[in-house]
Amino acid sequence: MGPHLTRVADADDPASAELLWREALGAFLRRVRTDQQRILTDIAAQAGVSPQYLSEIERGRKEPSSEILAAVSGALGLSLLQITRGVADALEAMARPRPAVTAIGGIQRTTATTHRQSGHVSLRMVS
Repeated sequence: MGPHLTRVADADDPASAELLWREALGAFLRRVRTDQQRILTDIAAQAGVSPQYLSEIERGRKEPSSEILAAVSGALGLSLLQITRGVADALEAMARPRPAVTAIGGIQRTTATTHRQSGHVSLRMVS
């Protein structure tokens, strides 16, 4: 799920790179639904919500109440625990260091960073 969850940090606010819970939740719900090869209108009807509202949840624009989340999870055949673990795993994967590599004039700079802290920098010669 990691490749589908990315945020670009605002240069003035490094914390803006942190994924919001509702964004991670929406991406997780959409992935589960599409993996099940089900359409949004069917899940929405089964959960008793409008397709527009479910779409906003999946796009991370709305944060559902616990009642709505329980209804959507039931329509997807998942427990609240499975959803919570799935979202937590996605958030954890986003927080792992990802190396950024820049090559300048025969020197390669590798920086490992996370959304919460800066990592170390190492330089090595490349040809």
